[in-house]
Order: sequence, then C-alpha cells, then structure tokens
Amino acid sequence: MSTFNWANIYTELCEKANQISSIQWKDLWHNQVGFLVEEHPFPTPALFFNFRISDIEENSNKSQQIKVQVDMYYFYESFLDTYQGSFNQEDALAYLNTLTEIHKVFHGSSGETYSSMERRGFAPVDTGSAGNLYVQNFVCEVTDDSASPVVIGVSPRGVETTPIIITGN
Repeated sequence: MSTFNWANIYTELCEKANQISSIQWKDLWHNQVGFLVEEHPFPTPALFFNFRISDIEENSNKSQQIKVQVDMYYFYESFLDTYQGSFNQEDALAYLNTLTEIHKVFHGSSGETYSSMERRGFAPVDTGSAGNLYVQNFVCEVTDDSASPVVIGVSPRGVETTPIIITGN
C-alpha cells in the first residue's frame, strides 16, 4: 500500500467509480443536494464521498491502523416515475441498478491506499426535493503513517549497508 493521505484515498475511490458509466459527477460530500440553487451546478447522476474515522489502533513509531467509514451518497435529480406501469419506469429504475453497481465495485475491494472495503449500511436520505438520494456506508482498513518520523538506515559497527530513506509521506 502507498502512504496514506485523504487526497490519495479520495482520488483512488473516484478512479474506481469510473467503472460505473452512469455516474456523471464525483465530488466530496458537503450536502450539495440541499442547496441546489446556490450550489455550483453539477450533472447527475452524481456520487459523493464523505470520510470519517470509526476506530483507531496505535502501531509503533506514530503509525496507526484505522478503520475509515466511507459514506457514498448517490444522487439523481429526476422527475421520472417508478410506479408500476409508468411509461418511463425502466429509465427510473436504472437509478436502483446503479446503487447495486456501486456495491459491486466497492464491496470486497482493496487498493493502493486502503484494504478490506465492506458495505455496512444502506439508506434513503430525505432531500425535500425531486431528487433521489441514497447513502451506502462502507468501512475499510488504512495504515496511516503520515505522522511517522523520517527514518534513515543505520548500520551496526563493522557492517556496510546502503542508506535507505523512508518517509511517512
């Protein structure tokens, strides 16, 4: 795994989401759908990522093993009808198929910045508008050694070695 930082995991998850062709926009979550008039316009369907730490275990040398909760908000601003027999029901239900695709892509996945991704929750979110918004909660493992000091290789007396520099970045 590469050295952890929030930008790297966000970028990697966005790249992984590129496998889902219906998603038109990826961004960090800051409740954009609650302020659609004031917000920078974005195309839908859109996938938003939110991060929080759910558990931390200390390793050595200022390194931590952390469980990161990744909330993935999937939004589609739609006036399509989902009721049985509606003329545009098939297009409307494509939204639900994409929710399944998000699960298929991320559940059980690992990457350069994280491992052991598991889905732990799924729920609708009331937007008070015409949009559909669901959140899927995933948890993954991350080793965060970003606070670890730089270590320079040291050799015992009489033993020649080539110095190696290891950084937490």
